[in-house]
Amino acid sequence: MIEKVPSKNLERTVAVIGNPNTGKSTLFTALTGVHSQIGNYPGVTVEKKLGWFEFEGQSIRLVDLPGTYSLSPRTIDEMVSVDVLLGRQPEVGQIDAVVCIVDASNLERNLYVLSQVLDLGLPTVLVLNMWDVAQERGIQINPEELANRLGIPAIPCEAHRRKQIDLIRSEIVKASHAPKSTPLDIFPEAFHEEGRTLQAEFQQFSNQVLPTYLVERLILDVGGQLEIDLTKPNPEQLISRLKEARERLKALQFRVPNIEAKLRYGWSRQILNGVMSVPEKRPAVATDTLDRWLTHRFWGLLAFCLAMFIVFQSISWAAQPLMKFCEFGQKQVGEMIGSLLPFGPFRSLVVDGVIAGVGGILVFLPQICFLFLFIALLEDCGYMARAAFLMDKLMTKVGLSGKSFVPLMSSFACAIPGIMATRTIENRRDRMVTILVAPLMSCSARAPVYWLMVAAFFPSISWAGGWITLHGVMLFVMTFFGAVVAIPIAWLFKKTLFKGETPPFVMELPSYKVPSPRIVLHRVFDRASAFVMRAGTLILATSILIWGASYFPSDHTEEQKVLTEIRQAESTFARELEAKEQLSLLRENHSHPNAPQAEIDERLAELDQRLKPLHDLFDTRNKISEQLLANSFLGRFGKIIEPVVKPLGWDWRIGVGVLASFPAREVIVATLGTIYSLGGDVDENSQGLQSALQSATWPDGRPVYSIPVAISIMVFFALCAQCASTLMVIRRETNHWGWAAFTFAYMTTLAYIGAWVAYVAASWLLAS
Repeated sequence: MIEKVPSKNLERTVAVIGNPNTGKSTLFTALTGVHSQIGNYPGVTVEKKLGWFEFEGQSIRLVDLPGTYSLSPRTIDEMVSVDVLLGRQPEVGQIDAVVCIVDASNLERNLYVLSQVLDLGLPTVLVLNMWDVAQERGIQINPEELANRLGIPAIPCEAHRRKQIDLIRSEIVKASHAPKSTPLDIFPEAFHEEGRTLQAEFQQFSNQVLPTYLVERLILDVGGQLEIDLTKPNPEQLISRLKEARERLKALQFRVPNIEAKLRYGWSRQILNGVMSVPEKRPAVATDTLDRWLTHRFWGLLAFCLAMFIVFQSISWAAQPLMKFCEFGQKQVGEMIGSLLPFGPFRSLVVDGVIAGVGGILVFLPQICFLFLFIALLEDCGYMARAAFLMDKLMTKVGLSGKSFVPLMSSFACAIPGIMATRTIENRRDRMVTILVAPLMSCSARAPVYWLMVAAFFPSISWAGGWITLHGVMLFVMTFFGAVVAIPIAWLFKKTLFKGETPPFVMELPSYKVPSPRIVLHRVFDRASAFVMRAGTLILATSILIWGASYFPSDHTEEQKVLTEIRQAESTFARELEAKEQLSLLRENHSHPNAPQAEIDERLAELDQRLKPLHDLFDTRNKISEQLLANSFLGRFGKIIEPVVKPLGWDWRIGVGVLASFPAREVIVATLGTIYSLGGDVDENSQGLQSALQSATWPDGRPVYSIPVAISIMVFFALCAQCASTLMVIRRETNHWGWAAFTFAYMTTLAYIGAWVAYVAASWLLAS
């Protein structure tokens, strides 16, 4: 195994291809270990995964191609695979060899894609993965005879147990130095003649010099991605020539595209005749009974809902302490660094911009890691394919497939890992629609906004003996409001931006197996590092920009003077502050046996009286901070947009809160605390903040906040794109700033209209 990425002038490039659920990613990880990187191919949303290993003195670069059942390029993913194999992808370069991984227990179907690889004439290594599953099912395969008939190495393998990995590495090294072979030829001469004619016509009408393989694929793939891409220069002429060629072949009983499947499966059966024997009756295994329950339309759905409930409860339970630890660490580091630096713009940049920005990145990591841990476990054990099968019927009603369900469910915890989880969706249209509606799921960052508005403005009404409360009902409605809105939005996107029939849901259910800890942890590390390296820099940059807009151009001299006095006063009252903190903890926990509650309250009151000079300084600082924010670029812009937000029932202060919360939705709570002279260290449970909102007025004395305004704010935050982190991940996953901008524009418009409708409707209902 290598210790560093090899130099490019020494390495050989080898592509890894195979059907979905054949263990391709598991084999890739077993071959490369941690020496891999993830990105996107230029201009498309398709993931590019590269890895390296060194064996017998040779450096090998592996390119993990998207899982596919065919190399007929009917989707962007398949088009990328074809371009890589033909050396038409500049980011990858020429391919020296191919590793084709197949499921040994479904060999005849899996050889279809192998036959297309052999058409290219590239040196190929065949890996017969899931060898143990084939043996359990009584399937007997002679790998030596299979290798002789194919003319390539055929290696039995159990990738999840890392068996035969060194032998595969050895064969890859040999194949990477082998010359190109004669391409497999299963088509009649008339087909090749039409290909040569069409090749010349394409060069004449579009100045494109196309490889023979691409031209022949073009004849076979009616309406596929290849036809869309290659006929753009002169569509009328080129599509007309294509139709004529297909008609001539049809007259010769060569019906496109059905003939390809007939010829390739015929070739597979011929190759396997005498090489593979399958028992007449498949032996019953324990997992058959499990499948009858897990894929049942009722019990299977119930089991899936239970599994998802356990997953997301576990994420919440496990991630919350780590997220709080990240927040605590950010606060401690900020205070420590802040105490070492003199007050001024540089200190504010470091503490409020950089450290706060880094904290905004790291606070998402626990959720991302735990989510992908569960996804990797469910994928590796074989359950995820069954879950997608179960949910397909429900998701097709809005034009998506079953594979969209888990990413959307994941987005209820956080849209970032949910969007990253769309990489399991092979169909580009489905993946794009899922990415665009995932931010509408009500993530945990919206909860503080909901709770603050509900607690401050909705009465404490209960029903059914206290089991049902108005507060609980409102929180439930707002949590699922975005998901309800997402249904027509997804349908609209599939009918407009991403037109096309919902693809048939084709998936071979993989065998159940015990997840490999090494593989699972490697996938979690891959996703976590990809988020930090790819989205983290953009999130940090956005946080710094928002800091700059809220800091400049005001004069912070007076604030710095008060902060210096506060630091000195905290040293003077260090003992009182420590005693107050300890007593406050005792009061909250009711845990001191020798101190009655009244005595604790009396002692706290005494300490508050002694600490009054310090409290006065904090009040002064808060008022100065409020004025500085109002005079900042952010505050000035908030006043400019007040006429725009006024129809929603908002004043400029709410507008500033919305603007400042762009890096993260929950920031609005701390921003409102600053605006109302309470400081930024408040949360949604702060009685002081709730009281300040309740008493806020317009210049004419009318209350700013009311139930309609509270509903308007909650609806806006339920539908808006107030999360820079999510937009950055959308840009990374789609490989285009345009989709991030589109998401921001459509969600902001939707949020504004929804908030206005909610405000008007609630005002009318309360008035009538």
